[in-house]
Amino acid sequence: MMKIMATGTFDILHPGHGVYLEESKRLGGEDAELYVVVARDATVERRKRVPIVGEDQRLELIKMLKPVTDAYLGDANGDVFKIVRQIDPDIITVGADQNHDIGKLQEALDKRGLKAKAVKIEKYRDCQLDSSCKIIRKIQNTDFKGKIMDHCED
Repeated sequence: MMKIMATGTFDILHPGHGVYLEESKRLGGEDAELYVVVARDATVERRKRVPIVGEDQRLELIKMLKPVTDAYLGDANGDVFKIVRQIDPDIITVGADQNHDIGKLQEALDKRGLKAKAVKIEKYRDCQLDSSCKIIRKIQNTDFKGKIMDHCED
């Protein structure tokens, strides 16, 4: 049985996340197990922006998704290879919209004696709201007059 490891922020889930995780699992065949590492809030802030959804809730949601065998938060001290050693995956996937250099990632894995093969998932779900940033932008630009907020609690 193959172990696949996928990583990401997963802030404001959208169809692109689902495609990434489905395609990642598919790489390992029918019996593959998919382990997902969810980025810590501090990592997201350092690399992208302030996360909208906190790390514990993002982890909880990822664990609920059909393709996912299990999920973990990244290492609190920023040691990205600690969890790789723990999970010991055959393949580590990077999403289509993630700007990681696959060659450099593979070199880093090899240098540490880790067996995993780094693979970029090229398939992406192209739709109107296919990124967390687009969803945030749409919310910012929406006129919420009328009943749309009537049943929202603080």
